[in-house]
Amino acid sequence: MRFEKKDQKALLLWAADCAERVLPVFEAKCAADDRPWEALEAARAWTHGLVPCSEVRTAAFAAHAAAREIDDPAACAAARAAGHAAATAHVASHAVHAAAYAVKAVRSSAHPNQADQKAAEEREWQIQHLPVHLRSVVFPTSDGS
Repeated sequence: MRFEKKDQKALLLWAADCAERVLPVFEAKCAADDRPWEALEAARAWTHGLVPCSEVRTAAFAAHAAAREIDDPAACAAARAAGHAAATAHVASHAVHAAAYAVKAVRSSAHPNQADQKAAEEREWQIQHLPVHLRSVVFPTSDGS
């Protein structure tokens, strides 16, 4: 699926917001590792034309490397959310993966009795913060309203 550049940028900013919400989960386990944050910073800079896509891709790969290096499922998912958010600069469809990993981070970090509720709340936040005209594309099975 192809997106206009303005929609790709909107998806990236939304995906970065999704990832940013769960990065504290990563930081709690790996406070000294800035790679996921650096990926989000590079991605947001790309939307303003401040860095080339190649630099954002490198930062995305670094965030994914951070994810591979940690054995905590929630922290790993949070770093992957950041990596996919940044990768949206190269391929817009990575945005949905950023959102999915953010939900996984929320679910994995929640108390088991609250995991489903917290994950549903996170998904609802994502839907409500996604530009309306992109909702049915990103979440084709949701209400889209």
